[in-house]
Amino acid sequence: MTDHDAREARRTGLEANLASVRARIDSAVHAAGRGAGEVTLTVVTKFFPASDVRLLADLGVVDVGENRHQEAVDKAAVCEDLVLRWHYIGALQSNKAAAVASYADLVESVDRLKLVNGLGRGAEQRGRRLDCLLQVSLDPPEAGGQRAGVHPEDLAALAARVADHDHLALRGLMAVAPLGQEPDRSFASLVEIRERFLAEHPDATVLSAGMSGDLESAISHGATHVRIGRAVLGERPLIK
Repeated sequence: MTDHDAREARRTGLEANLASVRARIDSAVHAAGRGAGEVTLTVVTKFFPASDVRLLADLGVVDVGENRHQEAVDKAAVCEDLVLRWHYIGALQSNKAAAVASYADLVESVDRLKLVNGLGRGAEQRGRRLDCLLQVSLDPPEAGGQRAGVHPEDLAALAARVADHDHLALRGLMAVAPLGQEPDRSFASLVEIRERFLAEHPDATVLSAGMSGDLESAISHGATHVRIGRAVLGERPLIK
């Protein structure tokens, strides 16, 4: 198979996968009684090459998610000619926060106060305000913190700090359903957390929740963004 044939085969596969995921999103939106266009698809390209990002852009994808700083910054540089919105969704080290702010359009994984100054400094150096989501933990107490995220009791203080920063814009919340727990149960608790959050920050309406296996549940509980990797791109490469 020539490189051209391989590229076309990959494009055909991505196109079919995107159509399937978009149909799932549309069906879930309809079932929830929500309006068309209320949910944004963010395709997570972790461990996949920049060539896939280019194919996705050609197929109409605008929002691209990355989990690892070095991989993300390299892809953003290679794809700087494309009209994309880069979401940083992975665990974030405080010493990398300013660097992530140099290319990310939206950081979804703000989960502690220690990140705020670094993100703000990076955004200031870029001469803009950086959109931020606060990652809230949905882990039950017995889970021992399997997933990252700020504890719901500490969310208000973190939200106030981000909202008050001149170079950061508080846009909403992000969450991941805990391993081994029913998504509906997790996302139901997220609804309650979000209601309290919106009472203090009514303009921060973004809710990023739901992945390949639970996007329907997330949408039924109000998600405005879903983060999809495997269902679009396939299984991640073994070599990372």
